[in-house]
Amino acid sequence: MTVNIPFSLLDSLHMIAVHAGQKVMEVYNSDFAVEVKGDNSPVTRADKEAEALIRKAIAQEITADFPFVGEEAFSDGEEPELGNTPFWLVDPLDGTKEFINRSGEFTVNIALIDAGRPAVGVVHTPANGHVYMGSPLGASLDLGDGNGPKRIKCRILPTQGLTALVSKSHKSPETDTYLEQFNILKEVSAGSSLKFCRIAEGSADIYPRLGRTMEWDTAAGHAVLRAAGGTVTDLNGGELLYGKPGFENPHFVAKGPEMA
Repeated sequence: MTVNIPFSLLDSLHMIAVHAGQKVMEVYNSDFAVEVKGDNSPVTRADKEAEALIRKAIAQEITADFPFVGEEAFSDGEEPELGNTPFWLVDPLDGTKEFINRSGEFTVNIALIDAGRPAVGVVHTPANGHVYMGSPLGASLDLGDGNGPKRIKCRILPTQGLTALVSKSHKSPETDTYLEQFNILKEVSAGSSLKFCRIAEGSADIYPRLGRTMEWDTAAGHAVLRAAGGTVTDLNGGELLYGKPGFENPHFVAKGPEMA
């Protein structure tokens, strides 16, 4: 199935992400508590309330026909039957550790998966109001300054060396070893799905992740990067797909164009 992507869908997802971000910031600016889930990952009221807002808004404003897979719902034991229809894949607060540390580098991620691929993705950074969008209509960045979205795309690889992105909270020795095969000029650490967006906007070139991630961590950023001309593959070069049993990703590398 190939779902139609009208501008109205993108507008709706943009607003839903912003509203969820406002909910996240309400908690961020309060004296919030931190709980620990069964997988030992942290969770706050912001995660739960933002996901509830996104789920309700999608059902009311877009469609209730597609299955909804959210990080918090899945953590609570809800795993919908996907079938062959498109489905929503949502991380209401990606970068919960950065949220807890008040670094500002956390995002709201909403993706629509069609035939195993991220057809649409929105990545919103509530701390600064930026919204990245990716779809078959292209990739864009709205700075929230009233000037509307501008088109973004991956850059041509710089001859002087690549800028590599590494996880602020999950960098590993395996990542260092993997990057040795490339001409790396500098490394930049960043939190959450912003790493995909940095490549999509042309400020970085490669992001390897040799550690555990879930599909909701990557889908929205993958959609933005894909629309900007980049790729996300496993370490053997196979395209990263979605709807896998358990929703767990293999190790992967996100990169700009023209990289073998």
